[in-house]
Amino acid sequence: MKILAASDLHGDLSAAKKLAAKAKKEKVDLIVLSGDILAKDSPQGVIGEFKKNNQKVLLVPGNHDSFATTDFVAEFYGVKNIHGYYAIYTDKNEEKIGFFGCGGADIGLTKITENETFSVLKKSFDKIKPLTKKVMVTHMHPAGSKAEFSGFEGNQGITKAIKEFKPDVLLCGHIHEASGIEEKLGKTKIINLGPEGKIIEI
Repeated sequence: MKILAASDLHGDLSAAKKLAAKAKKEKVDLIVLSGDILAKDSPQGVIGEFKKNNQKVLLVPGNHDSFATTDFVAEFYGVKNIHGYYAIYTDKNEEKIGFFGCGGADIGLTKITENETFSVLKKSFDKIKPLTKKVMVTHMHPAGSKAEFSGFEGNQGITKAIKEFKPDVLLCGHIHEASGIEEKLGKTKIINLGPEGKIIEI
């Protein structure tokens, strides 16, 4: 499965248009948005740029996106908000891939504690546990990750989830300066995203 993943658009329509065009050109199967996307969104906003091409989108809210606004926009556009939920897609080899997630951060509109983060991730992970391939999507970065060079500590709940649930990939954002950084924790590949987006093969 080919994914275009991005984060921290902050309502930038120009960035959304570029990502939508890139997704169409690269013929991606799914777009994953890892929070801080809807800060300036409207019914003609950033999600609309992807839906113009009938692209599949799933997302989690960032610390600048309220839970209520994210739910409204997801319903309005017919996209999937996986904060506390999950999504299952089938790749070209007919293998099912499970996505589970938790949005928010330790600051902002969607403030969430580390314990709450782990509980939300566990709730959604339990629904896809039997699947072979799993992708975790968060807004915050894990504690102990390279993104902490920014001076902002990561989330212990996310780190605990990685160690216990062992997803194949974690897609996260939040720290703009960390965009593009990749690392591994156990078997999990951690990919820090930014508004420029990244093509990922799962």
